[in-house]
This record gives sequence, C-alpha cells and structure tokens, in this order.
Amino acid sequence: MSDIRLFALGGLGENGKNMYCLDVNNKLFVLDAGLKYPSMDLYGVDSIIPDFSYLERNKERVVGIFLSHGHEDHIGAVPKLLKSINAPVYGSNFTLELVKDALKESNMTISDYQLFTVDSKKVMTFDDVTVDFYEVTHSIPEALGMAFNTPYGTVVYAPDYSFDQNVSKQYRTNFKKLSTIASRDVVALMTESLGAENSGYTHSKNALDHILNQTFYSAKNRIIVSAFSTDLVRIQKVIDLALKYDRNIAIIGRKTQRTIDIAINNGYLKIPKDKLEILKFISEDNKNELKNTLVLVAGDRHEPFYMLQRMVKKQDRLIHITKDDTIILMTPPVPGTEKIAAQTVDLLYRFDTNVVKIDKKILQPAHASSEDIKLLINILDPKFILPIIGEDRHQIALKKVAKQLGYTDDQIIILENGQILDLENNTVLNMSQKLSSGDLLVDGILDDDLSDVVMRDREILAQDGAMLIICNLDARHKKIMTGVEIVSRGFVFMKENEDLIQGVKDKFLNIAKEELQEKYINWRQFKDRVKKDIGRYLYYKTKRNPIIIPVLIDTQLN
Repeated sequence: MSDIRLFALGGLGENGKNMYCLDVNNKLFVLDAGLKYPSMDLYGVDSIIPDFSYLERNKERVVGIFLSHGHEDHIGAVPKLLKSINAPVYGSNFTLELVKDALKESNMTISDYQLFTVDSKKVMTFDDVTVDFYEVTHSIPEALGMAFNTPYGTVVYAPDYSFDQNVSKQYRTNFKKLSTIASRDVVALMTESLGAENSGYTHSKNALDHILNQTFYSAKNRIIVSAFSTDLVRIQKVIDLALKYDRNIAIIGRKTQRTIDIAINNGYLKIPKDKLEILKFISEDNKNELKNTLVLVAGDRHEPFYMLQRMVKKQDRLIHITKDDTIILMTPPVPGTEKIAAQTVDLLYRFDTNVVKIDKKILQPAHASSEDIKLLINILDPKFILPIIGEDRHQIALKKVAKQLGYTDDQIIILENGQILDLENNTVLNMSQKLSSGDLLVDGILDDDLSDVVMRDREILAQDGAMLIICNLDARHKKIMTGVEIVSRGFVFMKENEDLIQGVKDKFLNIAKEELQEKYINWRQFKDRVKKDIGRYLYYKTKRNPIIIPVLIDTQLN
C-alpha cells in the first residue's frame, strides 16, 4: 500500500459530479459528493451522480464526507450517498443547512445522520491524519478549502475559489490560515481548473453594478430579474438596489425561497420583512401588477428560463409579463440550457418588452482564473499539482499555467475518473490501477437509479411514440369478448391512418386466434408475439419503431 492514494469518482473530464477520495493508512476521506445536470437527450433524468459502489464496498473505511461549499455540483449527491454510507459529514454551517434542506426534500430524518460544523478555527483529528480548513472567496457563503495533514505530507483540496478583493468580509479568503498551511510540506495540490483558460484574476465587474443601477434608476414600473438561486452575491446586489430605490421584493421559485430563507437566517442576505411581498394567485380581482416591486425569478439551471416563458405566455399563476415591465436577464446559459435560453430571449423580444440582457463576460463564474491559480500555487509551493473540477480542456489549460511557473510534466498529474494515483516518498509510485466509475442517472420521483432499459424506452418514446393494443379475453372459453382497441400516443394520428390501424387489428386477431387454440394460454408468449409481429408490421409500413404495449384483460366469464 502506498503512503497516499488519490482518485476521483467524478469531476474529471466533466463539469459537475465532483467526488474525490484520499486514502491514507486504510482511512478513506471523501471530498464532496456532487451531481451534474443531464443533457437534453437523457429523457426524464433529473440529475447524474457518481457511481460510488467502491465506497459502498469499503464503507467501514470511510471516516467522513468533507464538503467544500453548498453548490449542487458539490453536495447534490449527499442524500443518496448517506442512504448507503451513514458516515459523518463535515462542512460549514451554511453548507450543512443546505444539506439539511436536501435531506428533508428526500424525506430523510436529519437526526439519523452525523452533521458536524467546521470552520478555519477547527482541526479534526483522525488518528495520524488531521484536517483543517480555510475560508475562500466564492459566489456562495462559507466556502472552504481543506488541508489533509498526513504523516507523509499535506494534501490541499482547493475547489471553486478566487482571490477577488472586492467582496464583503464574510466572503473573503482567509490568507492568514492559508499561510499557516503553506508552512507545511505540501505534497499535492488539488486545484479547480474551470477558469484556467481565463487570463488575469477573477474579480467583481464594476460594469454589472453600473448596468443594474442605471436600469433600476430608469425603470418606471415592475422590474423582473432572473438569477441562479445559489449566486447569492449577485442576488444581494439586486436586493440592495431594490431597497435603495424603495421597491418591495417578491421572490419566485420554491427551492429559491428555501435557499434564500437559509441565507437570511444565517445573515448572508438582508431583506427587511416589511419589504417582502407575498404573492397570491392571479385572479379577476388580483393581477399582481405591483408596479413598484422587484420580482426575483431564481432557480437552478433551466428553471429561470422556464418560469419567464410561462410568465410571458400568461401561463404562470403569479406573474404575467406586460409591455411596461423591465426584464433583467442575469442568467447566462450553462451547458445544456443554451436552447431554452435562446428561446426565452426570443420570446421576450417578440413580446416587445424592455429586456436588459447582461453580457456573459460581465457575469463570469466565480472560479479561479489563471493568475488566481498561479497565486495559490506560489503560496503553497506543492510538489505535485492535480487539475480537478473541469473538462479536459480546462485541465490542459491548468497544466499550461503550472508549466509557466516551472513545473514539469511529471509534476502535473492529469487523472481520469477512477484512475488511482499512488504517492510514496514524494514520488509517483503507480498510476496504472483503475476503479470502476461512472454515472448513476436519477429520476426525481424514484429512489433508485435508472437502468439502460428504461432510458432506451424513453428515447424510443421521444422519437417514435407508443401504441397500446387493448383487448378483453375469456381465457376459460378461449374467446375474444370485445373488439380490439388501439391507442396511439406520439406515433400516428389515428383518423388519418385508418388502414394502418385496421392492419394492426387484423394482425392482433390472427395472433390471438393461434394463441387461444393452445390448451393453456402462455400470456408472456402471447404478449411477446404481439410486440414482435406488430412491431415488424409497423416498421415495414412506417419505418418507425414505437413501443408496443399489449393490454390483455382476462374477463373470466362463466
């Protein structure tokens, strides 16, 4: 066994699903447990989480789950993981409040789990390994970096950070604690790479403040702002402007309201209660026009776009957008939402409302740019650098940044999910071993992950539709009791394809006649024949493969 073993079960070569593991002297430390959102071709999938079957097999060695911050790409898989591995969870107060909210949402009892609050003043000891933390600047409060101090040197985990100096005190990097960690022998630095392609430092853009201020100043009626629910820094900017211009504030988005409630309760958002507007459903007597109100439309990923579309189409129950409204789009599309984002913008412009679309360059994510990464490397002076949290191009960009500081190819280690790095005596012992790793597809209404069969059926349904074939049979007397009923969904319009539908009925009756001649009816064989033979017939006629669903009802008449 090597001195230090590092590997990822998610987060490498992809955007999201972050889960990294440190194995020291038979102790497993799990660093974050996040999700990523699916692409549009994964029908009905709500989220994708890491395959942590390796951790399930080794759960007696897991000493804890260490959470860096409250974004879902770092904590979204925690409820699912805790159902399999009830290990202690360590995180900042704000992060754990979000975890508790997620546990409630999953109908899990919070008291059944071990949640421990940590900050830069706490040091956790696990035999010969100690863990301490330092606050970092990010778009969500109480984000942490971590240092795992082993007998063989220190491993620093640095996800999602920047060195932006133009932030309030509660978001600032703890340089004092970071310098303390830098005084140790840092063997490996695991640093995020999402912003490595960007030159310079990541910092707050004064242009955003100027645009927002000008828009609030000139708006005569209602202002509607779209935002991502966890981007609390920008949400606070908008709220502060609303208060400056004496506007009431209405918040739309169920999950957003819970996140904002948590932020208010922990002092990270400040909204006077008398300024909060409680919306009632639109009716003949209540139009919710609220001319002197800021309406904050926030959610994750596609949700703000979806809600805006409903508002402009007059389908929403709370807000109907009018031509007098001012719409501020503060939600640049993230991967997988480009299409719905473009549709939303087109719809708003077509409606001829006043749209203020803030440029993506002004709304850059709060991730470390090239100079931030260089600064962290120079502070910690690690022996090895591991680019994490990012797609392949981001990891390669970080490698180029590190090489500018004199690091060699041997010192910059780019891993794949599941690939194991063994370090011993400050050298790379082995990188050839690989664990099974992959994706678990999660449907929000199901506790289990989705199988390939279910996903294949959903893909067929989306492309070719389905056909139900319904018939009442008397199995005892071997008779068909009623006519065959055909239901088509997403396949063909039945009134315009009567010959095709009649052909399906004739095929079914021929199959039924043969099956009913048997001494005992084999229902599985009967249904399989219906699926196979009618499926072939439909493909021959239409070149499409709908899902065939036989519904055979045994009436058991005397």
